[in-house]
Amino acid sequence: MKSTRRSYFLLLILLLHFAWLHAENSFYLKEGDRVVFYGDSITDQRLYTGFVESYVLTRFPQLNVSFVHSGWGGDRVTGGGGGKIDERLRRDVIAYKPTVVTIMLGMNDGGYKAFDPELFNTFANGYRHIIQTLKEGLPGVRITVIQPSPYDDVTRPAAFEGGYNAVLFRYGNFIKQLAQEEGLQVADLNTPVVAALERAKATDPALAQRIVPDRVHPGPGGHLVMAAALLKAWNAPAMVSSVQIGTVQGRVAGKEAVNAEVSDLSPGNALSWTQTDKALPMPYDMTDSPLALAVRSSDVVESVNRQPLTVKDLTVTRYTLKIDGEEVGIFTKEQLAAGINLARLATPMSKQAMAVHALTGKHNLIHFARWRQVQVPLQNDSSAYMQKAVEALDTLEADLIRQQRAAAQPKPHKFELVPQ
Repeated sequence: MKSTRRSYFLLLILLLHFAWLHAENSFYLKEGDRVVFYGDSITDQRLYTGFVESYVLTRFPQLNVSFVHSGWGGDRVTGGGGGKIDERLRRDVIAYKPTVVTIMLGMNDGGYKAFDPELFNTFANGYRHIIQTLKEGLPGVRITVIQPSPYDDVTRPAAFEGGYNAVLFRYGNFIKQLAQEEGLQVADLNTPVVAALERAKATDPALAQRIVPDRVHPGPGGHLVMAAALLKAWNAPAMVSSVQIGTVQGRVAGKEAVNAEVSDLSPGNALSWTQTDKALPMPYDMTDSPLALAVRSSDVVESVNRQPLTVKDLTVTRYTLKIDGEEVGIFTKEQLAAGINLARLATPMSKQAMAVHALTGKHNLIHFARWRQVQVPLQNDSSAYMQKAVEALDTLEADLIRQQRAAAQPKPHKFELVPQ
């Protein structure tokens, strides 16, 4: 019986290990990639893009990938406040020589009214022009086109029959078809947010309205669902790490780890070990009530934030889990045998990931200041100091990125399971 259980245990770990290797190797982003996020005000919020960037930094801390956020509020396929489309693409995308570009447009193009064939034709022709321009200006570029995030016709009544999101859905279908024609990657950021809004409304109608507060621009919770959808389209691995420990009558019977290392495993009254995960959990703040509702109403955890810890055949009914001396939760032996998701807990690893995410926001804020408050407003001026100011801000941003990458490197942690 023990032999059979041990064989099953090893087979499960082997399957998890191969699944992780496959997910890691099939992830869309590769060593040396530079990603430019292009779009309108929803991209300009730097929220779904920031979550994606922080995921990549924390899930693949050794991967050298850089990110530029080039959203501009009010943009259409023809351009907007930052200039006409060709200027926007030349200055805010092609100039950075990206290997990967994401495009999310459509919210403004539909005119916030019932479907208008003329507006749609302008959108379709303009979108094709964007793809052609990027392919010509960036040979070999990999483009991910994004079906636009929704106008919230779920938690509030539609302004007209059918609602504006139905218009965006038609635009999204065109984008999907264009992706097939042009050999592009496609991500749907509409359907999963609508589904989350519907589930959230059934749970807490008032709070559900705060997921997309003005019906157009999602709050952090909506953006987190969008980030997860983009990451899934990129074949991002759901698992951070997986550790399983087997015990027999208080003695350690075996340990297995995927994307982690376990050492110094000590049996006794309090089972303890040192664990070094090779990645960090996805950073987001569950004290944000609308975000927490969005997480509970979606598959964010299952799709991008699984960090299972499993301890089998414990003898005491309840245990306190401590990491680095801090209590992170109390669990029954049945819960531990089934596996607990460390990514859901306030662990030292999740706190470290949040520090990385804070640096993501800081370096993107500096880039925004450099681009939108210096480069663009002064691009036609002859000031001798403008280029120096740009270079100084670039240097500051580069230093923040170095700090961000350093902060993302995993650390060893002391785990203890103390009987209650």
